[in-house]
Amino acid sequence: MHIYRCTLTLQESLYYATREMGTLYETGRYLHNYALSYALFHDTRIQTPYFCASYRPTYAADLAPLTQAGIYVTPALPLTIDYLLATWKIGQVSYYRKSEQFGGRNYPANIGRAKELAPESTFRCYVLSAVPLKLPRWIRLGKWHSKTLVESTALDIKERAGDYTAACPLNPLDVPAGALRAFDIISMPPASLVANARCSGAHYALEGGLGLPVGMKYNVMRDA
Repeated sequence: MHIYRCTLTLQESLYYATREMGTLYETGRYLHNYALSYALFHDTRIQTPYFCASYRPTYAADLAPLTQAGIYVTPALPLTIDYLLATWKIGQVSYYRKSEQFGGRNYPANIGRAKELAPESTFRCYVLSAVPLKLPRWIRLGKWHSKTLVESTALDIKERAGDYTAACPLNPLDVPAGALRAFDIISMPPASLVANARCSGAHYALEGGLGLPVGMKYNVMRDA
C-alpha cells in the first residue's frame, strides 16, 4: 500500500455551510473526505458533468472509480486555523424580481454572514493507494473554489495489529466493522465524521502510537 501524507494550506478563504443559524452560515474545522476526493482527483479519475440537471448528489457513482483503483482519501485534521467573518447583502431588483426583504421570516432574506476559514490555515490528510500516485500541487475547495496548496510526502509504513489512535478524523461509514472503540462525533453533512478515535485491529502504524485502519474504502449511503 502506498500512503501519502498531505499538508493543505489555504491561499484564500474557504467557505462551506456546516451549520446554518439564522443569517449566519458557519464553516466547520474539518474537511470532509468526499470534498477532498473530488478536489484531488477531479477530471483525472472522477468525471463530473459541467451541467447538472439535479441537486441530488451522486457520491456513490462519482467515487466508485477511486474504489476500483484502490484509492482512498481520509478527512483532513486542522493543524493551524483561523476564521474571518464576511457579511454579504444582495440588492433588490424589483424590476424583474418580486421583493423578498422579509420572506416570511423575522429577518431579511437578502443579507447574511459567512464564517469562513482564513487564508494560511493548514490541514493534514492521508491518501492511500494500491498503486503509486502523482498528486496535484494545487486544488480548489469549498463553495468559492478556494485555491489550496498541496504538499505530499510518501510514507514507508508497516502494517501492524493491536490498539492505536487514529492519525486523523475518520468517516465511520468507510472504516471496517469493529475497528472503532471510542471517538468524538463531528456532525457535518453529508455524513458525520469521528475524531480522536481509539481503534483496534489491523492498521498502518505511524509514529507516536498513531495509525490508519487497514481496509478503508468508500461506502456511501445511497440517500446521502
